[in-house]
Amino acid sequence: MKILLVEDDASVRAGSAQALDLADLQVADFHAAEGALAHITPGFAGVVVTDVRLPGMSGLELMAAVHAIDAQLPVILVTGHGDINMAVNAMRDGAYDFIAKPYSSEQLVEVVQRALETRRLTLEVAALRHRIEHGEGIEATLLGDSPAMRDLRRLILDLADEPADVLIYGETGTGKEMVARCLHQYSRRQNKHFVALNCGAIPENIFESEVFGHEQGSFTGAGKRQIGKIEHADGGSLFLDEIESLAMPLQVKLLRVLQERYVERLGSNTPVPVDLRVIAASKVDLKEWSDQQKFRSDLYYRLNLIVLNLPPLRERREDIPLLFEHFLLGAAARYKRVVPPVPGPLMQSLMAQDWPGNVRELRNIAERYALGLSSGADGLLSVKNLAPVPLADQVGGFERAVIEQELRKAGGSVTEVSLALGVPKQTLYYKMQKYGLTSDEYKN
Repeated sequence: MKILLVEDDASVRAGSAQALDLADLQVADFHAAEGALAHITPGFAGVVVTDVRLPGMSGLELMAAVHAIDAQLPVILVTGHGDINMAVNAMRDGAYDFIAKPYSSEQLVEVVQRALETRRLTLEVAALRHRIEHGEGIEATLLGDSPAMRDLRRLILDLADEPADVLIYGETGTGKEMVARCLHQYSRRQNKHFVALNCGAIPENIFESEVFGHEQGSFTGAGKRQIGKIEHADGGSLFLDEIESLAMPLQVKLLRVLQERYVERLGSNTPVPVDLRVIAASKVDLKEWSDQQKFRSDLYYRLNLIVLNLPPLRERREDIPLLFEHFLLGAAARYKRVVPPVPGPLMQSLMAQDWPGNVRELRNIAERYALGLSSGADGLLSVKNLAPVPLADQVGGFERAVIEQELRKAGGSVTEVSLALGVPKQTLYYKMQKYGLTSDEYKN
């Protein structure tokens, strides 16, 4: 990020450039506006600081020329006391801020650093939007640059054409159906039906009819033959979401379909062969449930061939900016709204949340933000009240999240976490105490 400083007074220019340089900011200084303007291009990674009264092109004319090239590039005006009213009017016309002479080095640096942060976020958002709008393939569907998401995409592409059934584990809102659709879309079955079925949403008394189908007259009200969901998925993929909610008697019938690959409609003794791939999803550990006799063990072992584990959003926080921007763009287009800017404090607040509802919860927040609403009771999007998060707090939040993630993976074993993170156990215990973490709450 570079600062273009325009000042015709040589001593003021030298002093300002030195103050910015001492703050570790990269600065290029000019005595006239024309020299600085030659460096401005769309997407310029920096800001402009210019005196208003200059020989030749004035600072206001420079601002107009800069905004004609890039309307979002911050321009800070430097004015004399007699020009303050003019500078206020200039801010209405798009100036980022103004500084009145004489000014201190601290004042100059503080304003410039804020402008640079605004510019950095603007450029990041523009880059995210470009990636979203021009994304192709599975990267445009399963968004995220975290190692977990890159591994997941690779695994999906590797497994897409395998005939074996797949079991997907993930918390609520992690995108289990989207992963199932990718498995279908990138397989040879992509031109056939993808049939999604929520096992917990269909009442048990009509489940057999809906899923297995029925013949005319097989029960009261069966006025005509109905093809069930399983048969409709022939040649394609059948997605069984929340399979843990399936009643035991229905689990027996589903197991038979998975083993024999045929279905019998209610009221018929004729088996109908089906060629399909079954993708099941659960938010609970089916092995644990089968051990507790809450889920049939034979069905569990039939499904437990290929297993995909979806990471919760709190374990891939680096994906939050890209996801939020994606949902925000989609919501703004859907509601015909102007895409609102995302200030730094808001994004920092989003990154710090635990997201129990995962990606679905983040999408809802983005939708409300696009509509100009606060989040509600949690107040997450009350942007006016958000202050910048100090660097120490951001680092602490990230450190806590990393330790918490490793404790969860290690089942609460401090020894394993110490080895995984490469920190002494004494240091780890100190940090756990600092962040209010205990090993007991993560034990399996």
